Amino acid sequence: MKSNLLSNIFNPADLRELNEAQLPQVAQELRQFIIDIVSVKEGHLGASLGVIELTIALHYVFNTPEDLLVWDVGHQAYGHKILTERRENFHTNRQIGGISGFPKRSESIYDTFGVGHSSTSISAALGMAIASKLKGETSKQHIAVIGDASIASGMAFEGLNHAGVTDANILVILNDNAIGIDPSVGALKKYLTAVKNGKNPKQNNIIKSLNFDYSGPIDGHDIPTLIKELNRLKKIKGPKFLHIVTTKGKGLQQAEENQVVYHAPGKFDASTGEIHLKSDENLPPKYQDVFGLTILDLAKKNEKIIGITPAMPSGSSLKFMMDEIPERAFDVGIAEQHAVTLAAGMATQGMLVYCNIYSTFLQRAYDQVVHDVALQNLPVIFCLDRAGLVGEDGATHHGVFDIAYLRAIPNMIIYAPLNEIALQNILYTAQLGLDHPIAIRYPRGRGVLPNWLAEHFGNYETVKIGQSKCLKKGTQTAVLSTGTIGKNVTQAIAELANRDAVGHYDFPFIKPLDTHTLKEIFSDYKHIITIEDGVINGGFGSAVLEFAAVNNFTNKVTILGVPDTFIEHGTVAQLQQLCKIDVKSLVNLFSNH
Repeated sequence: MKSNLLSNIFNPADLRELNEAQLPQVAQELRQFIIDIVSVKEGHLGASLGVIELTIALHYVFNTPEDLLVWDVGHQAYGHKILTERRENFHTNRQIGGISGFPKRSESIYDTFGVGHSSTSISAALGMAIASKLKGETSKQHIAVIGDASIASGMAFEGLNHAGVTDANILVILNDNAIGIDPSVGALKKYLTAVKNGKNPKQNNIIKSLNFDYSGPIDGHDIPTLIKELNRLKKIKGPKFLHIVTTKGKGLQQAEENQVVYHAPGKFDASTGEIHLKSDENLPPKYQDVFGLTILDLAKKNEKIIGITPAMPSGSSLKFMMDEIPERAFDVGIAEQHAVTLAAGMATQGMLVYCNIYSTFLQRAYDQVVHDVALQNLPVIFCLDRAGLVGEDGATHHGVFDIAYLRAIPNMIIYAPLNEIALQNILYTAQLGLDHPIAIRYPRGRGVLPNWLAEHFGNYETVKIGQSKCLKKGTQTAVLSTGTIGKNVTQAIAELANRDAVGHYDFPFIKPLDTHTLKEIFSDYKHIITIEDGVINGGFGSAVLEFAAVNNFTNKVTILGVPDTFIEHGTVAQLQQLCKIDVKSLVNLFSNH
């Protein structure tokens, strides 16, 4: 019986003590270790399974952490984490107080760069390589592993373009698996497929034209071949590019066959791969599906409606429209900047464009939102999925900055629906013709109406721009909420002994604010409390304070939201409690006013 090798590997130095012939066994054990834990604890699966052999080969050949290894799209890095002193803690992955699901500089010396978003590895590794050269560290290696379709992003090409005219000691490894979270798209994907199939002559190689020493494509699951090639490339100076071909989900049949589903499958049976399905019966719909079903319904009735997403058709539920009306629904790949300006271009021609981008990813296209959309006052409809605290993905993925960064932009309307009905109504209203761009922010997860689809879907009402709503009158304290966090307020008020003292107002429009109602509130109540699932600095509460200052109101105002710190990973409930915007915290606060 073979002894367990992985249990004796605490760091890459231990790995390098093994014979090369033992490494396939390490790969098998490492793959099973990830499957066993992720099947119970949940997390990203397919991407890390696809790079097990590459991860082992990199740490075997290179002298990490002295040699600097940068991962792109950090959910590829589970194997890396396990081999770099975190095997015994890996079961805490993505849990509050545990290790992050992504490489994180403050967590380990082996994590050279924090990577939650995509396409940053080449620029970061190049920066490290140039810095090493300036410091005289000529023997140090710098490796960027870019995969899961992130090579198609503009930033990746900006990095390649610069690296190609330097003599920096950088190795770019393309983990070519033809899929991100959804299948890769675009001309570059077709080119890479042709290269893999031997249909593209080497003299026409894009990477060689950028002055890289190109090699490949090679089998990314063949450890001896990987080690031989990495050892060869280690001796070559200047920019190098290794093209490897891998299978996402390698080693688990279901994950190989259903790569989209097994990107992050939730809990599953480690031996069979069968996902433990949760029944959707009697549950409210996901906000993503409310968007997807509504935009499909609207697009069937209005031929000017367009849908755009940067690489998230399944996650955003734009897939519904892509399946039925593919000529008007576009996945542009991991290219947020392009998505926004593409939407702007379409809007100039009278199209009604719903540009669906996760809140945290829209940050990557801020200049385009300002210059290409808002400055030209083009009525692009931004649908910001995953707004607010998203849970286990942690600091890189929380959509908590959008209110603050969008509120500063002239011409921008900002709307946060209280529930599913409000979301479908603003999506309907937006296609009737707005004079300005609008950002509609809604959270990850489910709504509050189990019967939404049967009883409410398609029963559209026009939303009046800039109007708030009194949900409950009070006598002393007024709570002003924006978005779905208002559900916590309603529940908290219901638990109060003196609930008559507390009023509740829904402010879906953060911009423009309902100043008429605000004047009434400040005149009728002694104490104002604002609550949002975004950062306090510059957010909805700040807007209310600005209103009070301009209008000379001196009422006491308490602002609740996300504090001025990066919130780590945990369940949404845990993180709301951390930010004191959970129901229990609100009950305690309201009871004291």
